[in-house]
Amino acid sequence: MDIGEMLGNSFEYTKEGLMGKWMKWVLLIVCAIIFPLIYGYGIKIMKGITPAPEIDDWVGMLIDGIKLIIIEFVWSIPIMIIAFIVMGGSILAIASGSDAGMAAGALGFLGGMLLIVILSIIISLFAIIGAFRFARTDSIGEAFNVSAIMDTIQKIGWAPYIIDIIVLVIAMAVIGFILGILMAIPVLGWILYLFALPAVTIFAVRYLTLVYDTAGT
Repeated sequence: MDIGEMLGNSFEYTKEGLMGKWMKWVLLIVCAIIFPLIYGYGIKIMKGITPAPEIDDWVGMLIDGIKLIIIEFVWSIPIMIIAFIVMGGSILAIASGSDAGMAAGALGFLGGMLLIVILSIIISLFAIIGAFRFARTDSIGEAFNVSAIMDTIQKIGWAPYIIDIIVLVIAMAVIGFILGILMAIPVLGWILYLFALPAVTIFAVRYLTLVYDTAGT
């Protein structure tokens, strides 16, 4: 399935899952506000359920959502450690008061930020697949099975995988820009934003599910 087909499939999946199902839409808005629930609903989509799953087992969704949040937090720990080192080192260097120290601090900060961005991108690529391994196996440990994650990415193909993610990022940036404009409208803008959240979430998670499934796992 190429990128165009995945985008089209994700759009139809979202439309079928929400259009005319207003109570489900409202419940998903509630889930988005109590955000672990929307994570839990995302897990249902990540399992490959078609059409878009109904909202049931609230406790199970909450637990799965909390587990996914923990998984994402653990994956982010290396980034936080590097950020702490970079910020701490830069502040100490700048605090020295000398021109050399301030220059070194500024240079170290810029270099550290670049390192953090690169590390964040790499870890995100692994964390996405790790989240799907958790969704498919119901095992938190599988979310950190680096060898299995590497194997999945290699089956997808590093270049196709990265391109697929870039396409989603661009699509989300465009949607985010539009929603940002809408939010400038008092009251109505926020209402439209809340109604858009479930659709955007379903679309993005479905797209990533199709990307994951290209590995044939």
